[in-house]
Amino acid sequence: MTAPVFDALRSLRELVAKGVRFVVIGGLAGRAWGSTTITNDLDICYERSKQNHQALAAALRKLEATLRGAPAGLPFLLDERTIAMGDSFTFETVAGSLDCLGTPSGTTGYADLVKNATEIDLEDDLRVAICSLDDLIRMKRAAGRPKDRVEVEILAAVKEEREKNLGAS
Repeated sequence: MTAPVFDALRSLRELVAKGVRFVVIGGLAGRAWGSTTITNDLDICYERSKQNHQALAAALRKLEATLRGAPAGLPFLLDERTIAMGDSFTFETVAGSLDCLGTPSGTTGYADLVKNATEIDLEDDLRVAICSLDDLIRMKRAAGRPKDRVEVEILAAVKEEREKNLGAS
């Protein structure tokens, strides 16, 4: 079976349509701030509340989400209770890979990230919250994987360039 084509906008549209409260983090947030690093998945930090667990589960079912890397046939019930009992999930969907994190490394979760997030229009009818550049750097540092350490350097250069451009105006 071939992997679905990565379509972050499709996933984001579904999350917004179902009323999920989330902040975009990870590679797509980095791209939004100016990183040149290519990403093939969508990472979000979702609010951990009963109502939001219900909304997230509904969006994931609509996207036909399955656990990434799980053995074929593994029983998995995608509902509010399952989301509530976990924290971080990696899914394959009809729109590509989607990682849903309740408490990303270096943060205390949604409330921590949404306060510094910036809402951006990706399309006329699609507005989403993107984590701040400083929060993204903080998460990458805390994760500490080799690819995250490389991305910290790239994001720090992006931040420096943005600050230089702001000072020039």
